[in-house]
Order: sequence, then structure tokens, then C-alpha cells
Amino acid sequence: MSKSTNKDKDIILITGGSGVMGSVLVRRLADAGNRVRVLTLPNDPAVARVKHQNVEVRYGDVGDAATLAGICDGVDTVYHLAAVIIAFDDALYQNINAGGTRNVVEQAKKAEVRHFIHVSSASVLYPKPTPYSLSKKECERIVKESGIPWTIVRPTLVYDKGKGGQEFDILLEYLKQFPVVPFIGPGKARKRPVFVDDIIHGLTALHGNAKAVGRIYNFSGAESISILDFCRLCLRLQGTPRKPIVKLPVWFCHMLAAVLAAVMKNPPLRWPVIAGMTQDANLDPSDTMRDLGYRPAGVTEKLAECFPRT
Repeated sequence: MSKSTNKDKDIILITGGSGVMGSVLVRRLADAGNRVRVLTLPNDPAVARVKHQNVEVRYGDVGDAATLAGICDGVDTVYHLAAVIIAFDDALYQNINAGGTRNVVEQAKKAEVRHFIHVSSASVLYPKPTPYSLSKKECERIVKESGIPWTIVRPTLVYDKGKGGQEFDILLEYLKQFPVVPFIGPGKARKRPVFVDDIIHGLTALHGNAKAVGRIYNFSGAESISILDFCRLCLRLQGTPRKPIVKLPVWFCHMLAAVLAAVMKNPPLRWPVIAGMTQDANLDPSDTMRDLGYRPAGVTEKLAECFPRT
């Protein structure tokens, strides 16, 4: 099959397009009249989220190169969102995140895609990395060295009005679970939680934006907040503002995680959890605001709109 001519290249490919963030991006781009191709796993029940007259669904697995043949034919722009965020098998991070990015990049190179937009993570800047953050750092390296015009975005903690954002949902369930909340560390780590619609606005602004090529953008919220204050805010919005929080020393959490790992297959406390609660993800969005017209909300103002949960 011959390569598409430049005139034919008008499709936007979104990997992981049936996910919470991806499905909003798909519909936003499709509603604007763009032709969108979604790559998702076979038998994905969430594919109903992306049904639209301008949307074509392709089934494949980014971790299996054989299933991706021709996925970028006719594609001008790739939004690469597909990734494993939380897993008990650390090998999945390398196989799906790093390996999957490599496989999609190879298809994009064959089809001479003009812009590859990679959704990374604020965790790549953790001074004490996790298996997930290391895999996302490897993804960034693969994209930068691909030879394709690229843009990398680093979201911080994403929140939304509905369920589906894994990290935020897990945190809320954890806060609900105990009458007294065991808290990892002193709670001083600074975060910039970001509303999903703000991220989507930033992502759509990248399409066809030559200024964004070769740039890394922080997709973070407007307001820095400690993880402890963020959890207290969530407790208030859940209707339990007086629920006690007991701070556990980090050394004790490490010791407890080691004990649980020795006796449980999928322990609830592991290093990635400790890392996320004790390290900053306080990324400055100034460049994103300047270049993309990005105007994120502050979490103390916007988070209230996400409760009660639907």
C-alpha cells in the first residue's frame, strides 16, 4: 500500500481514546468537524463513549505491534494517551507504556505523521522514581528521538465530575474507607490538581499548532495545594469534614509496605503510593498559558463542582 499524500492526511488518531480523558478529547475534536480515529482494545465496553459520525474505531493493543499495522494511514496528528497508570505487575509499565509508545511511534514514522502529541506525567520529575514514572520517562525519550515533530504534555492530578480518573477515584475511596484516615507522611507535598476540561482545552489547542512542536508543556491547575489540604478539602466535599487524619511516619509506611508485600499478592500499600503522597507534582503552567491560551481553574474553586459524585 502506498503512503498517503499530504492532501489525504487529515485524520487525527487518538490512542486510548475511549478512556475518561480520551473520550472527552475525541468528542471535542469530532464536534469541531475533524475526522478522528480511535485506537482501543478489542471488546472494549467503553467504546460507546466515542460513537460519533466523525469517529472511526480501530481495535488493537499498543503493546502488540502486529495489531497496529496501518493504524496511522492517512493520519496527520497522533494524540498518544494509551498507558497503564496503576498495575501490580511492574513489567506492564515497560511493555505497555514504553513498548506501546515505541510501537505507535514506528507506525507514525512509516506514515510520515506530521505531529505526535504524547501525554506523559508529572511523575517523570519525581526525584525518587517509581516503575510508572520511569516508564513514562522512557516514553518521552522515545518520542523525542523519533524524528517526528513532537509535543509532550505533563498532566498533574486530574479530577472530573464523574468517576473514571483512576488516581482521583482511588484517593476518594481511600478517604471514605476508614473512620480515622491513616495518612502517609506529613502531607507537605505540593500538588496542582487539574480539572479535566482544562486539559482538554490545552490538548485541542495543540492541533495544527506549529509553535508547540518540540515543546514540553505542563498541564497543571492554577493553584498549588498541599496533599494534606487537598485531602481535607475532599473530605469536606464528601460530607465528612471532621473525620480525623492520623499522620504515619514515612519510615513506618515503608516498613509496613515491605511486610504487606511479603504476605499479599496485591498489597494496598506499595512504594508508588508512598511516592505519590510524599513527592511534589507542583508544575508551573505559565508556558502553557502563554503559548496555548490555557486558563486552568483553581482547585479550591472548581473541585466543589465535582460533588456529589455521579
